[in-house]
Amino acid sequence: MRNFFFLLFAVFTFSSCGKEAENAAVSNMSIAAVRVSSPNQPNDDESAIIPQKIIKQAYLKFEISDLQGTYNQIQIATKTNKANIQSDSQQKNYNNISRTITVRVPVENFNTFLESISKGVYYFDQKDISSQNVTEQYIDLDSRLKTKRKLEERYLEILQKATKISEILEIEKQISTIREEIEAKEGQLKYLENRVSESTVTIEFYKTIAQKEGVKTSYGSKVWTAIQSGFFSLSEFLISIISLWPFIILFCVFAYFIRKRFKRKKI
Repeated sequence: MRNFFFLLFAVFTFSSCGKEAENAAVSNMSIAAVRVSSPNQPNDDESAIIPQKIIKQAYLKFEISDLQGTYNQIQIATKTNKANIQSDSQQKNYNNISRTITVRVPVENFNTFLESISKGVYYFDQKDISSQNVTEQYIDLDSRLKTKRKLEERYLEILQKATKISEILEIEKQISTIREEIEAKEGQLKYLENRVSESTVTIEFYKTIAQKEGVKTSYGSKVWTAIQSGFFSLSEFLISIISLWPFIILFCVFAYFIRKRFKRKKI
């Protein structure tokens, strides 16, 4: 009987100590006490093989004789390869008309699209095709995102056990900060996936403008053009000076008073 009471007393004592230790751990919990696995530590989820993440880009510049025909060709290639035109701009200079189109193409149709828009082009003024492997960056972002989510779960568990208002406020503050970091990393990961899934192709094509139906400009016309250009430059210079007339008047008045003052000193 004595042994039974002794065993009962030992169990009760151990249970009370366990509860006090748990309550003390919860009340003293802080950000330094929350430990999760490091992003560099492998786990079952991260051990899965992730396919290569490659960003492909291309820039093509060439001269053509038919602007509208080339644009129609690009439109057909865009529809055929399930791409979409992101931007389209035109520009006219003194000797050519150019057009620049930026297209987003699914990565699996990247090569086919380039072949389609290159038909009929004899040579390229510039042709740049690049591939950037971002697999390591993708894995790092994904690993950090998983770690932040686990950290958020741990804080939520601690929040359920917290009893003091100061502890609850501190934990909620940490959860809010972690949530912002999670959303930022989710945005970065989504942007990276979008860049990988769709390649960017920029096409710049231009047409040289013939000078008055093939007739070369005479020497006299060039001289007259130069004289006109000089006259317009001189006119702009005079107009800019006239626009500064208040400052010129102030400068003259200031110079007059300074000169008058120096004359008085000499006397």
